[in-house]
Amino acid sequence: MHGALLDAVRRDENALNASLPAPPQHILDAATHDLGVLNGLLALSGDALLADARAAFPGTADYLTGLPSFPPAQPLPFATGDALAAYYRENGYGFFAGADAFAVGPDGELRPVPHPDPIRLSDLPGYERQKKAVLTNTLAFLAGRTANNILLYGDKGTGKSSTVKAVVNEYAPRGLKIVELPPKQVKLFPRLCERIAASPFRFIVFLDDLSFDQEDENFAALKAFIEGGLAGRPENLVIYATSNRRHLVRESFSSRQGDDIHLRDTLETATSLSDRFGLEITFSVPDKDEYLYIVDELAAEYGVTLPAEELHLLAERFALRRNGRSPRTARQFISQHLAELHHA
Repeated sequence: MHGALLDAVRRDENALNASLPAPPQHILDAATHDLGVLNGLLALSGDALLADARAAFPGTADYLTGLPSFPPAQPLPFATGDALAAYYRENGYGFFAGADAFAVGPDGELRPVPHPDPIRLSDLPGYERQKKAVLTNTLAFLAGRTANNILLYGDKGTGKSSTVKAVVNEYAPRGLKIVELPPKQVKLFPRLCERIAASPFRFIVFLDDLSFDQEDENFAALKAFIEGGLAGRPENLVIYATSNRRHLVRESFSSRQGDDIHLRDTLETATSLSDRFGLEITFSVPDKDEYLYIVDELAAEYGVTLPAEELHLLAERFALRRNGRSPRTARQFISQHLAELHHA
């Protein structure tokens, strides 16, 4: 009961947390009164409740004998309005307090992700420079300093999305949240920002596999939002986007036809959105040595004990049969090897 009630208090959006950071005294007094009632309920034991019920309803004793006996529950970690206000300031509150990862669904509604990817930075060997750049920007954001929107671009399977998710998992205890917004729903940004701006948490809005056609209305919406728009970007929000292309607008052959002015305008349009990201981080396909380093690190993590020469030979053969060398290929190779061992 203690845990359920504490969770309900934390998720509640009420007059006290709406008046933070400095609630007026009458709100603090009302919160103190309500906390007294809640802690009084937690202090009840099954035996005490049964005795009170028998005294209040003497003719129903036979019906009450089946009630369970339970000890008093632990009180809430706050007994006054001031203490609860301090708890809200430190731990956050409201809808976003219930999870660390959220996603905008096809209907445009924001929902918690029930089983978010638990990947950690320690699960991602290699790409140290890229990870450090994302970490440095994220830590500045968490500290309330100036932080950039980030575009992570490069080949498939190089760990762009995993890096973003791992950073969130690393710093979720410090109030970092992630909201995945499908690129086709970018026009929902203003509504999403309005909801995020009122929250005490800090948010990465994650746009995965970002690319647009030239006539896509979402292209203009995202460009306007990154540039600031009329409302401006909430200070507790940054955008981290991934893409397989440096220029986020796909060009057709016909778009490259015409005079020099038309061609220049087309090329400027193609580059204009990616140029709006303050930080661009490239994830290139690893060379042979980098790929085998990732294989070695994953093999050590999962207890693969093959001799290095044999391990490398099998990993290279696996990459040739698949889509080439990449962190994803290395992880798939290790997973397949472990599966074969278990079925041997």
